[in-house]
Amino acid sequence: MQPQQAESSNIDFEDHTSSASPTEHSRLSLQVPPSPGAKSLAGDTLRSRADSFNSTAASSRSRADSFNSRAETTRSRGNSDLTTLRSRFEGDDLSTEEALRPDKTNEQDFVVEDNPFAFSPGQLNKTLNPKSLAVYRALGGIHGLERGLQTDLVAGLSVDETSIAEKIDFEEATRPVDFKKSLDARRIVAHDGLITEYEIQGQFQDRKRIFKDNRLPAKKAVSIWTLFWNAYNDRVLLILTAAAVISLVLGVYEAVGQPSDPKQGQSLDWVEGLAIMVAIIIVVLVTGLNDYRREKQFSALNAKKDDRQVKAIRSGKSVMISVFDVTVGDVLHLESGDSIPADGILIGGHGIRCDESSATGESDAMKKTAGAEVWERILEGTATSKLDPFIISGSKVLEGVGTYLVTSVGVNSSFGKIMMGLQAENEETPLQAKLARMANWIGYLGTSAAGLLFFILLFRFLAGLPGNKDTPTKRSHTFLDILIVAITIIVVAVPEGLPVAVTLALSFATKKMFKENNLVRHLRACETMGNATTICSDKTGTLTQNEMTVVAGLLGTHTNFARDLDLGDEDKTILTFATAFGRLSHDMRSLLLQSIALNSTAFEGEENGKATYIGSKTETALLTMAKEFLGMGPVAEERAGVEVVQLFPFDSDRKCMGVVIRLANGSYRLLVKGAAEIMLKNATQELFDISGDSLESMELTEEARVRASANIEDFASQSLRTIALLSKDFQQWPPVGVNHLDDDRSAARFEEVSGEMTFLGIVGIQDPLRDGVALAVKRCQDAGVVVRMVTGDNMTTASAIAKQCGILTEKGRVMEGPKFRQLSDEDMDGILPNLQVLARSSPDDKRILVSRLKHLGETVAVTGDGTNDGPALKMADVGFSMGIAGTEVAKEASAIILMDDNFASIVKAMMWGRSVNDAVSKFLQFQITVNITAVILAFVSAVSSKDMHSVLSAVQLLWVNLIMDTFAALALATDAPTEKILDRKPTPKRAPLITTNMWKMIVGQAIYQLLVTFVLYFAGYDILGYDTKCSANGTDTVQCNDTMHTELNTMVFNTFVWMQIFNEFNNRRLDNKLNIFEGVMRNYFFIGINCIMVAGQIMIVFVGGKAFQIKRIDGTQWAVCILCALPCLLWAVVLRCVPDVYAQKVFDAVAKVWLAVAHPILKVLVVVFKPVGQAWTAVATPTKRFLRRVASKVSRDKAAADKAADNEGIAADVEAASNPPLEMNTAVAPPKTPPQNQHRHTASAEFPLQPPPITLTTASES
Repeated sequence: MQPQQAESSNIDFEDHTSSASPTEHSRLSLQVPPSPGAKSLAGDTLRSRADSFNSTAASSRSRADSFNSRAETTRSRGNSDLTTLRSRFEGDDLSTEEALRPDKTNEQDFVVEDNPFAFSPGQLNKTLNPKSLAVYRALGGIHGLERGLQTDLVAGLSVDETSIAEKIDFEEATRPVDFKKSLDARRIVAHDGLITEYEIQGQFQDRKRIFKDNRLPAKKAVSIWTLFWNAYNDRVLLILTAAAVISLVLGVYEAVGQPSDPKQGQSLDWVEGLAIMVAIIIVVLVTGLNDYRREKQFSALNAKKDDRQVKAIRSGKSVMISVFDVTVGDVLHLESGDSIPADGILIGGHGIRCDESSATGESDAMKKTAGAEVWERILEGTATSKLDPFIISGSKVLEGVGTYLVTSVGVNSSFGKIMMGLQAENEETPLQAKLARMANWIGYLGTSAAGLLFFILLFRFLAGLPGNKDTPTKRSHTFLDILIVAITIIVVAVPEGLPVAVTLALSFATKKMFKENNLVRHLRACETMGNATTICSDKTGTLTQNEMTVVAGLLGTHTNFARDLDLGDEDKTILTFATAFGRLSHDMRSLLLQSIALNSTAFEGEENGKATYIGSKTETALLTMAKEFLGMGPVAEERAGVEVVQLFPFDSDRKCMGVVIRLANGSYRLLVKGAAEIMLKNATQELFDISGDSLESMELTEEARVRASANIEDFASQSLRTIALLSKDFQQWPPVGVNHLDDDRSAARFEEVSGEMTFLGIVGIQDPLRDGVALAVKRCQDAGVVVRMVTGDNMTTASAIAKQCGILTEKGRVMEGPKFRQLSDEDMDGILPNLQVLARSSPDDKRILVSRLKHLGETVAVTGDGTNDGPALKMADVGFSMGIAGTEVAKEASAIILMDDNFASIVKAMMWGRSVNDAVSKFLQFQITVNITAVILAFVSAVSSKDMHSVLSAVQLLWVNLIMDTFAALALATDAPTEKILDRKPTPKRAPLITTNMWKMIVGQAIYQLLVTFVLYFAGYDILGYDTKCSANGTDTVQCNDTMHTELNTMVFNTFVWMQIFNEFNNRRLDNKLNIFEGVMRNYFFIGINCIMVAGQIMIVFVGGKAFQIKRIDGTQWAVCILCALPCLLWAVVLRCVPDVYAQKVFDAVAKVWLAVAHPILKVLVVVFKPVGQAWTAVATPTKRFLRRVASKVSRDKAAADKAADNEGIAADVEAASNPPLEMNTAVAPPKTPPQNQHRHTASAEFPLQPPPITLTTASES
């Protein structure tokens, strides 16, 4: 409906049989701000709903008599002598138009073209902005929404729907009708054509066009051009660009504007500036493309992370659909632990309470009331603001089950509006933060070296100026060369690739982990999992297959049944299922059917095209047994004719669930199922004869109790989950003398009604171990990770399964949760090292276990599937939730989702976590080696050179930087983990980033590389006989020497790069093992990137020429370069043979000497620079104080101006309200809404005496 379509008349919602025209309800209205002294009930002023009265006016109404005398309203209902205050809710006095009036910020949501539905998105959103019963009333309640949205509260949307053929308007949807109609009389939604496919093209196209789909628009992707700009927007690169431009300009000027020397030919100094610019462009392009690829991977991962399955009713069947496919008009199931995907109105349910803190900030559990009940209360005049049928997206279902009607999805939902402003950036992991800090320190050292080099060369340049006969342009060019070399050293020294390497490793690992059934929700978990020292695992579905089947049982206390199981007692008569259930009487079969079918939240549905039961695997196993042996029909039919009075959802603390039903004779029956040994304690009766015609009960004797306990023990010893069934009949509900719930007088407390029950029987449910779980546990233990099983099963069952898995060893301890939680912290810490199984545990026990393990310094991974597992999952270093059996609350609390619920996937996650940490360590080792070698080589060669040129030119250093920061990161971050990665212990939390072994390789390789390059640079001229070559050629000795010098520098550069290529292979291993080529043929990234590096280096040497300041070398010189670089592989073997203990001793001695030398120097520097710092503080502090005062004064002036403007507005509003024009109109005019919310406190303070609300009402002539 469009805003202008709303009736301006005030519809009488109480007398909904009336068909009076708008003129029959016309009135003269005068409304002014309420008196501050008005009395209120539950925060709402007591005023009549449809008609107002002065102190002397009175009127009668069709449903009740209303009187308003000053501050009290009384009402008489039927023949009751009780006089009560009339209940009110906020906005009760608003007309339909007022309730649905759009806000200025969302008027566009109320205007929809060609809308076949009665309501616009804006009108539906008004129900929750904020929660408003007035809007709910204006929309016609739950049945008005049903008609207006063209859906069905029972059957849901039709899977055949595409477009809506028949339109419905607002008045038709909200017109009062008799809602007590049969299902056959429900409105059938007309559609264009009949389509029988489940998923059809154009499905729900009108709904999606009007109300949008249940997706948030993807965060605007960073364009590739922005990534290029971000890569270039680095201060060092910008400075280098400026220097390169100046160098290019001077070079061009020198080549074009200055006469050239005929002997030397045309000047080519401009080539260096151009080459630097081209090199910068290449670096920026490669970095930007790398970032773009990473962003795309994370975007795909986030899309998968947000998708999940929800239970919906479509065409009368419960089906699982993607949360993205939920649309307005859908009917969704609600269960404990669900995260609500869309806004809506509760249709019906039992005991539903929601945690809305994430959406509204309300910390209390909010009890929900069915929409139909709220509507009846509104019509009766007993509705209050405490009634809450509203389901808010983003909130969590804490308890209860039910269904609700979806009214807003995606960007129109309340949670969607919040999330649109909170789309988070990619998080920074702890390892990234550590490496960023290390990169800063390395950068500071490199910058210091570059600064020192610049000043040394600058002083030499200035000292040589008096004797320098070069042209001014040439001298300027020489100065620029000095600056460019210093800046380039900074580019090489700053290891900006370190954090990037982590991101690359994480993006690669998370993509691979997703293929191995690990959906990473938080990147930090990926790297943390590699260092996990203990795993606290659930049993069901994680260690077992979660494919449960009833394989044994006990009916009453005498009849045993089983299939192919040794129950440990030869004297015991064991019947087959068919025989045992065939002996049951009709009443006993009905009782068992009720206990299984009604006391269950599972339902019939389809999975992979096959009919099956959907829900808890324990419940589906019982339903399957009932279908096969008790003759149970469709579950919906079994439940259809039964009135459920109260539902007790499963509680992990009491280990059971229950339901209360009303029987045909008017009595009530409580049906309970739960953990067998706990339920047996609540039983005091058993059935006299399970095959008899009546359900007479007798006392449960001690002998019978022992017999039942023995069966429980036998079942548990064979790893069976034991479930007991109990019942109890009551004459009324709640029973006499039982305390009811605080907020629902028709509901009893479970603890007060669950005693003295009748024992019906026990079933033993088998859940086989997953294939390979014992091997996965063994691999964890070999990797130094302790595996603990935390389960709700009893000690016998838990111990049996733990032994099968290999978790429980001879020295291991088994303890029950109730005993564990009673221990002191000291006692817990004492038993935790040997505790391997925690049985009969609650989620709080799991949280306590995780807390104490973390206190002991463990890195804890924990699995969980229930709502109450959330605190433990949050507290753990890495929380794993179950993708199949897990609730949405558990998934949101976890860091990684196990999509197959398999323990073996946790081992895969641990392997990839270690791989990420190893990849970063490999890259760190490689980069620091290159940093040390490149900076020292460039520094020493520049200082020792006569022309103050480094042996590595600026363009060459940029190529080295590209190898070091980008290519090596890609190559070393993409090594997939092998089984051998689990052969070592976890890395402690406080372990340094660079280990002793890494320092040994870094320092050793740096020494070798510097030794080789220095020998080539300083002694190569003599070793290679370049003096002899120049004399023998008989050419110009100076020109020959320049050529040979360039050749030598080319060989130094070539040898340096090849040493980095070979050293990259060395860095594939972080241990002291010698096989550096292990698995290299499986890493296509590594092979491809090294091929690019080799090809690039060969091309540079052959065609680089003037741009790289090199000269093509011959085959002999190539051989010299390769033979000088290749031994670094053999040198790495020698280094690995040096024990780390000896290397540590050497490093400790060097560190002591360094501190002894550096400490006095630092003291001198502090003494020298402290006065400078004090002087700066003396100048800067008054300046900052002055600027703060100026800013504060400006803010105060602005605030004063705004307050004055507000006061003028308030005065104008009050004056207008105090002198309203009296206007007669046969149509109901929307009353002005006083400025109660915006200026309530201000108006009350400045105008303490305000007139009371006045409404003058006149009846129109008939």
